[in-house]
Amino acid sequence: MFGLLVFIHELGHLIFAKRAGMLAREFAIGFGPKIFSYRRDETLYTIRLLPIGGYVRVAGEDPEIIDLKPGYHIGLEFNDDMKVKKIIVNNKSKHPNAKLVEVEHIDLDHDLLIDCYDINSEERYQYQVDRKALFVMDEKETLIAPYDRQFSSKSVGKKGMQVFAGPMMNFLLAIAIFIGLGLIQGVPDDNAVVGEVQEDSPAAEAGLVQGDEIIDVNGNNMEGWIDFVYYIQERPNEEVQLTIERDGEILEKSLTTKSVEANDKTIGQIGVARNFIDSPVAALKFGFTQTYDVGLLILKAVGQLVTGQLSLDALAGPVGIYDATDKVVQTGFLNFLTWTAMLSINLGIINLLPLPALDGGRLLFIGVEALRGKPIDPEKEGFVHFIGFALLMLLMIVVTWNDIERLFM
Repeated sequence: MFGLLVFIHELGHLIFAKRAGMLAREFAIGFGPKIFSYRRDETLYTIRLLPIGGYVRVAGEDPEIIDLKPGYHIGLEFNDDMKVKKIIVNNKSKHPNAKLVEVEHIDLDHDLLIDCYDINSEERYQYQVDRKALFVMDEKETLIAPYDRQFSSKSVGKKGMQVFAGPMMNFLLAIAIFIGLGLIQGVPDDNAVVGEVQEDSPAAEAGLVQGDEIIDVNGNNMEGWIDFVYYIQERPNEEVQLTIERDGEILEKSLTTKSVEANDKTIGQIGVARNFIDSPVAALKFGFTQTYDVGLLILKAVGQLVTGQLSLDALAGPVGIYDATDKVVQTGFLNFLTWTAMLSINLGIINLLPLPALDGGRLLFIGVEALRGKPIDPEKEGFVHFIGFALLMLLMIVVTWNDIERLFM
């Protein structure tokens, strides 16, 4: 599940990077040492050891891998048009067909030119570099990145969309899952309508049947199913008077709730399940409304963290998520799908927070660029993101330690 959430998130970044003409060097799931890699076209796809996230490395977002300066000795290989197709950085003896030169001036961003001297004859040459030329270092080939393939060359809109695409894909995944749930099990009825009635329950003994709509309890109007559930849960072992509507007829039913232990608390129940509506249109609407409602709950929790109403103990990292997911899986596959959708929304929202190293922090810098008409110095922005990433890793360590402590409590 966690791999799916990260994959969908990073896929959004990758798709919109390619749509904008950016060179995506790597699509990675996880951090740390590579345990699997596969290259297709321009992009290296990797799975890395630490399953705590992922990234898409786009040319121009970080300093380029190889920085050639005047005085460097390199080898050049050419295509049929006598354009440079390979730049051999080291191990030049393994490339006997390469022309050995000393760099005088090199521009691989705009003009794609190399001014150089032949090491043997000291003759001066100028060579045009192919747009898809390769660096060869330690026998590994890496595409050069002309400026128009770099992140910084694109418009504010394209850069912003590429960054926003990751969280957007998490929201779309959640919408798709909730629509699927609506089609599989139906859409929860917002009204207090009885679905299944358990045998030998207080509701069954009182004569409630599927389809009964509960209008009020003890004279208190029930605006929806949630209001009804909360009202009953707060009254274990109490007699209640239900006013119901059945086929247009108003009926009165009396029953005594039973008490049940749940989450170290005694609650009341009467033995009825929620009604579900089978409708493709309702399922489609449910996908969007449920994603919106869950998103609001997560934003409320984030606000409580900021204001101090919730402590760091309320946070969970990969270990805590794994433990919670294990418990959810045991309750059924449909609950697991719901949990996956909720975590996908959570991942999207957290990534949009305006914090360095997160997508929201990068969007903040892009917004500042739009306001001032020019980008912030890449070195300064990179330093801010580096500090932010370090702090996030520190927070991850603290949260993971708390997760481990809770497992053994």
